[in-house]
Amino acid sequence: MLIGVLIGLLIGGFIFFLVQRNRNRVLKIEDGWWGTGVPPDGEEDVTIHPFKVTTSNEELEDLYSRIDQTRPVASLEDSKFNYGFNSQYLQTVVSYWRNDFDWRRQVDKLNQYPHFKTKIEGIDIHYLHVKPKKVPEGTTAIPLIMVHGWPGSFYEFYGLIPLLTEPSNPDDLVFEVVCPSIPGYGFSEAPHKKGFDSVCAASIFHKLMKRLGFQQFYAHGGDWGWLVTTNMAQLEPKSVKGLHVNFAPPSKPSLSMVLSIMLGRHFPKLFGFTDMDIQRLYPCMAKLVVESIKESGYMHIQATKPDTVGRGLNDSPVGLAAYILEKFSTWTNCDFRNLADGGLTRKFSLDDLLTNVMIYWLSGCIISSMRFYKENFGKGLNQPHSNNGMAGPGTEHVPLGI
Repeated sequence: MLIGVLIGLLIGGFIFFLVQRNRNRVLKIEDGWWGTGVPPDGEEDVTIHPFKVTTSNEELEDLYSRIDQTRPVASLEDSKFNYGFNSQYLQTVVSYWRNDFDWRRQVDKLNQYPHFKTKIEGIDIHYLHVKPKKVPEGTTAIPLIMVHGWPGSFYEFYGLIPLLTEPSNPDDLVFEVVCPSIPGYGFSEAPHKKGFDSVCAASIFHKLMKRLGFQQFYAHGGDWGWLVTTNMAQLEPKSVKGLHVNFAPPSKPSLSMVLSIMLGRHFPKLFGFTDMDIQRLYPCMAKLVVESIKESGYMHIQATKPDTVGRGLNDSPVGLAAYILEKFSTWTNCDFRNLADGGLTRKFSLDDLLTNVMIYWLSGCIISSMRFYKENFGKGLNQPHSNNGMAGPGTEHVPLGI
């Protein structure tokens, strides 16, 4: 028993040393130009323009025409979602999309919050800026930037925004929320030059927050948003007062990570593992290796030749829906692969899912969104900006509870 405790203390001390050693890494912020051609002479236009999501009969007629001409392919018997999006259930989704989904109503829902655009480093940046209607006397709203990932969009935060800006408990914190679209996603203009990675996005979002008058703020990120917001903290640690992420994969197998996997099953408390962590991590070969291989094919495509598959998805709304919505099924719960409908509506409504698909379809952003994988992975997996460690001075590691 004593030997086990000593070993645990030694391992814990070593992990603490590794964490402390990497605390002071700060990235260097640089200006970029992602517009067409060369940067114009003079200062950048900092004008902020109101923006509204719109639609037209022509857009909807084109969409319906393409849906009507889709060529269904039968799924294998009893394959469910194990081969990808089940073709039979896809027809159900497409039928709802074609006949019952009310896009104009969803456009009104999208426009319930104020949208804006402003040009930064040569490209138009789209964002929501939601201010609380009422702030308790003697307090101020807390500025918070929230960044999405792939295949999501700014729309994924619509259920969260009222909880942050209009809390039911008057004693709760009140936030002023900014939700930008990553360049190349949704209604943000795509970069016109190679090399736009998460650090470039982080730099642009810092400029956005300063343009809005925020010298200090909090940040939340999920999926690619975790890396963009982490880079924001690394670039300007004194500006990002707190960072909350709900996805933080390691860039490479560190010694501390290897030790936690080797010993975590036997010393879960030492590594902060919960019962759910143990359930999801072990047996390691099945949960970490085999499962990763099963579900990472899309990543290899998008990190190497995004334009090839993207061209097909950009032409076919049914193909685009299958490609995106399959992720919402499996990434919600990998066991949903064994359901004929992929469990798709167990956590989401078809209206919300198709609204996200429509943002990709009507903006034509699927190729540029996929390129973000190539730009980030193309420079290798051991870049300084992919390190999860935050810079030390000025950065509080405070979970925001959202």
